[in-house]
Amino acid sequence: MQPSDTRASVTAPDAPAPDPSPSAAPADDRLGPGQRAFRRANLALFAAGVATFVLLYSTQGLLPVLSADLDLTPGQASWTASAATLGLALGLLPASALSDRYGRTAVMTASTLAASALALALPFAPDLTTLVTLRVLQGAALAGLPATAMAYLAEEVRPGALPSAMGLYVAGNSIGGMGGRLISGWTAAGLGWRWGLAASAVLALLATLAFRLLIPAARHFTPAPVDARALARTVGRHLRNPLLVRLYLLGMLFMAVFGAVYNTVGYRLIGAPFHLPESIAASIFVVYLVGTGTSAAAGRLSARLGRRGALYVSVGVTAAGLLLSLAESLACALLGLVLITAGFFAGHATASSSVGRTATEGRAQASALYLIAYYLGNSVGGTLGADAYHATGWPGAATVGLTAMALAAAVTLYATRQAHTARRMTSARSRA
Repeated sequence: MQPSDTRASVTAPDAPAPDPSPSAAPADDRLGPGQRAFRRANLALFAAGVATFVLLYSTQGLLPVLSADLDLTPGQASWTASAATLGLALGLLPASALSDRYGRTAVMTASTLAASALALALPFAPDLTTLVTLRVLQGAALAGLPATAMAYLAEEVRPGALPSAMGLYVAGNSIGGMGGRLISGWTAAGLGWRWGLAASAVLALLATLAFRLLIPAARHFTPAPVDARALARTVGRHLRNPLLVRLYLLGMLFMAVFGAVYNTVGYRLIGAPFHLPESIAASIFVVYLVGTGTSAAAGRLSARLGRRGALYVSVGVTAAGLLLSLAESLACALLGLVLITAGFFAGHATASSSVGRTATEGRAQASALYLIAYYLGNSVGGTLGADAYHATGWPGAATVGLTAMALAAAVTLYATRQAHTARRMTSARSRA
């Protein structure tokens, strides 16, 4: 019993009620700035984000090397990247349910350790089939972190400190995604793809160990039984919400562009007319850092132009980058990649942040469904883009991206027309 409850129980019936002042409210014992445990939680989630995204994108930076060593087409090699995101998409909802039952830190620890263990086996894969199978399993194992990390922070961190904690977690994702591509690509350029994967595995394992040593124990987690029928009902309600479905489609379409471009850009840079060395081509993933600034700017853009206005700008910037990249000029190709990356991150940030505001219940499941669509978009777009590149070169991959952006523009335009129709009907009823 809290002290305030004790005072209430001994107050005489005719005595005045206790003063409900802020000083009488129980103190918020969640983590906040200035606390050592808060700093440890931030660093732990940063490390976990690095580990997860190093592993998730570890093969994307060495696809040309895989093609040369195993005699694979770009489409075949791209399956080593698409398989991991497919496995992650399939594992998100089960992982979120397990975290409700067994705890956030337990699921995050098991997830990153299992994925790191599988990463240590990847360099010994004898053929493409084995490599792709291991990548599917690795992606499914990795699902425990993105499905759980945000819930852990929301439960353990004070609301006022949550944005900074979330920002550091997202920064870990960004740095891990870039680092996984760079480390594997640079190592593979000199020593081969097996050593590239081994280098990524070691880095991810070190980050996983740092996460486990730093993460504070959860103090505000309450276990809940896994109710498959309740979960299915919540998912069904979300899938019947037209606005949420449109946001899921937008996340899928933006990520399809990203997968198509980044699965093939390495092939383009080492081929004609550029003929860059593999180590230089692998360095192109530094452009990924553009997304860190663009994601932050997307919030300000939405505040100024509204959600649909920000989406139109994101589609336009991405499409402009795709068109610019068609020029047979290295400067145009690089500037086009910068615009594609900036447009993608702005669109993704706008759509994903809108999911949490739109869902009035089952926000965890609503976010999980968005991530499922998002990573499925990566798998499908990456594979289609690589096949198109193999058939017609860079114009084929760019066409896949432009098609996805045309569909995204159509979805946004439909939403705009629906909103205008709803406003006219509301205005007509108010005049009646």
